[in-house]
Amino acid sequence: MLLCLLTIVLAVLDSNIVSAATVPIVHDLDPVHGIDRLPWLVSAFSLAATALLPLYGKLCDVYGAKRVLLGAVGSFLLGSALCGAAQSMGELIAFRAVQGVGGGGLMSVTMVVMAQLQDPEERSRGKGGAVGGIVAGLGMAIGPLVGALFTDHLGWRWIFYVNLPLGLLVLAGFALALKLPQTVERRGLDFLGATLAAAFATGLLLVTEWGGKDYGWTSPVILGTSAATLAALGLFLWRQATAAEPVLPLSLFRIPVVRIGFAVQGLVGMGMMGAIVYVMIYLQVARGIAPTTASLYLMPMAAGMTGAGLLATRLLSRGHRPRTFLVAGAGCSMLALGLLGLSGPDTPLWAVGAELTLLGAGFGQLIGQLITLVQDAAPRHQLGVATTGIRFFQTLGNALGAAVFGTVLSRVFEAGRPGRTLGAVRVVTGPAREQAVRSFTDAVDVVFLSAAGVMVLVLLLALRLRSVESAGAAAEQPVPAA
Repeated sequence: MLLCLLTIVLAVLDSNIVSAATVPIVHDLDPVHGIDRLPWLVSAFSLAATALLPLYGKLCDVYGAKRVLLGAVGSFLLGSALCGAAQSMGELIAFRAVQGVGGGGLMSVTMVVMAQLQDPEERSRGKGGAVGGIVAGLGMAIGPLVGALFTDHLGWRWIFYVNLPLGLLVLAGFALALKLPQTVERRGLDFLGATLAAAFATGLLLVTEWGGKDYGWTSPVILGTSAATLAALGLFLWRQATAAEPVLPLSLFRIPVVRIGFAVQGLVGMGMMGAIVYVMIYLQVARGIAPTTASLYLMPMAAGMTGAGLLATRLLSRGHRPRTFLVAGAGCSMLALGLLGLSGPDTPLWAVGAELTLLGAGFGQLIGQLITLVQDAAPRHQLGVATTGIRFFQTLGNALGAAVFGTVLSRVFEAGRPGRTLGAVRVVTGPAREQAVRSFTDAVDVVFLSAAGVMVLVLLLALRLRSVESAGAAAEQPVPAA
């Protein structure tokens, strides 16, 4: 279990640690044109990782989670070594994709392994999923800080090289010590379905990455990519309904807990995107805090995640139901985002820290609980696809959150400052800057309030999930004899 948690740390840190090293990377590899290729440096990892998620789940169910995990760790280490040795931006982008191929399996397959290491009673108490979720949330919160420290003191290449000793330890430990039930049934793989899922995920991520930034939302590129993405989704759904061994069986969506769990996880992904990304933007632009220092303000959020997550795990072991913490976590997150939405350029930073602590307490109760619920509800032979399905929907939620909240930010700012774009906040001076900062803060407040609205939906679905459980429990009661 310790090796599993270390693997999750590797996966989460590497998905966002690069954001702190972009400037040194560009300066070293391509100071002239590198800045234009930065979006691909970040996107290459997430595109490759997300595209393979459905296939990873099916591979676990067919060939066993241990073999798949060893392959994922090996691919991740190969990509890390190549990234550290890259001599150009083109090489680094390509090697980040190789790293993402393995990175997509680190988190999802590790959660499958953690579930298989526990018996059903232990898993129903939520220990594995909750602790794994806490570690993942902490990694998201402290990743930029870790990246900044490595970049400032050792050089940007070490954000990749540090993976090698840790990854080799994980690889050797799993190879020698991990004992899982052998998968004896051999079934076919739906490669066409996996390809269509990859095409849909890639198209959605590209639309959210390009839309409103590189291309207008009504441009031929965005409209064409959107149409191709919708076509891939339609073909994927058709394939899953007709394939003998689908990569994401539609029968899972007939299970109420799984269906609602997938939806909630996607919305939580949107909410976390609106929280972490735009808190950092607010601190840097509206408050003038340096990026490295701004990342320290995520530590209260990490502390809230840890404290609430550990408390939830303790209470789960005493018989409390995971749905209780879903409701409480959604409520805390909704309240914290609402308070952040009332913040202004003069709000004391201690108050912002307290709001982030409350937000962390909310997310600490949400992350991990859904994995446990879905794993308990899914058929045993579909444990892999159910677990990776949770991760898949969270990733899609992150992408949609980036697109929706980015559009809200720019539209609200431009409405308050006609003829001005967001870039004006950094270049104007004097009274004009004060007005621009005020308009920017108002726009960020709308983003936080929109994220709070998303968490309202999470709360409503969490309440629905509890009623589904009660109905299921009533259905299982024995009928008294006449």
